[in-house]
Amino acid sequence: MRWLLLSLTVLMAACSSHPPIRTEAQVDIPRFMGDWHVHGHIPLLVDGEAYNQLERYRFEAPNIVHTTFQFNDGSPSGPLKTYTPTGYVDLASGGGVWGMQFLWPFKAEYRIVYVDADYSETIIGRSARDLVWIMSRSPSITDADYQRLLAMVKAEGYDVGQVRRVVE
Repeated sequence: MRWLLLSLTVLMAACSSHPPIRTEAQVDIPRFMGDWHVHGHIPLLVDGEAYNQLERYRFEAPNIVHTTFQFNDGSPSGPLKTYTPTGYVDLASGGGVWGMQFLWPFKAEYRIVYVDADYSETIIGRSARDLVWIMSRSPSITDADYQRLLAMVKAEGYDVGQVRRVVE
């Protein structure tokens, strides 16, 4: 029992070692819906060799976001993989915080760290700084724009050496 308490204490201390991550205070959720191309991310086990990543959001009132995440596995012409998690917008957050559910009943934190004024670029992150996605509405992004967004990711306390640039 003592070992369990010690482990939990260390885990909680590790979780609180980061300052709060930036989160957009007001997100126009209907405007945020649609297709987002992933240009950089910290990979999960399922998408470490993903190409042509596309995240598609479809809103269902009052706070449900039907999500389709698809990519080519292993190469730009590899087999298409598709996942369909459900997002739950925390309405009290102004739309910047979601719970993303891949497997019931668990919801992973999902924060809109940045979205530009015309809703053409976004950064999605987590307080733990373990996952991040750099996305835009366009299938391509200039190197200058990617580097600018990557600098924003770094400013939030991420190790950008873990970020993988996604090939379209």
